[in-house]
Amino acid sequence: MKLNAVVEKGFAIMAGEIVVFNYDGVTREYLSQSTEYLAVGVGIPANACMDEPLAAKSGYVVCRNSKLTGWEYLADHRGETVWNVKTGEAIEITAPGDYPVDTTIYAPSTPYDKWNGERWKTDETAQKAAVIAEANATKAALIKSASEHIEPLQDAVELGMATDEEKKLYDAWRKYRVLLTRIDTSTAPCITWPSPP
Repeated sequence: MKLNAVVEKGFAIMAGEIVVFNYDGVTREYLSQSTEYLAVGVGIPANACMDEPLAAKSGYVVCRNSKLTGWEYLADHRGETVWNVKTGEAIEITAPGDYPVDTTIYAPSTPYDKWNGERWKTDETAQKAAVIAEANATKAALIKSASEHIEPLQDAVELGMATDEEKKLYDAWRKYRVLLTRIDTSTAPCITWPSPP
């Protein structure tokens, strides 16, 4: 015949078995129940209690309260993604509880969106500046590439060593470079880039 332990203040005053309810040490989420043998003077296992957890409830998880004195329901959003309203950064929910402070369930549509308290609004000035900066970088890279093609052809022309084909190519690359320098990047993204020779 199995004897049930008698426990006072978490320690056995009479040896025997006892049913305990185990919870996660970090999230305090209910995990399982187990039967433990307690010798006199031995306490119940860490992250365990003797009071039964609440019944399961859809959309919530049963957890020990923060004082570890009882059970409570916490919203279960784990696996969901929310966005920080200050930075726009995506955050995956990994712990039970309400959504983190300063987050929204709505994703920004561009990297230039700012939260206005109710929804994301695109900062068109910042977006336009970024598009222009990208166009300037593209223009500089294309001009550099054209110059790299022109340089050896220019040597051949200036030294009188260029073939007719090299002369035509030299002129074509120079015209291409001039067209690039005339591109108005402030019209980005509506730019028609010239085709290289």
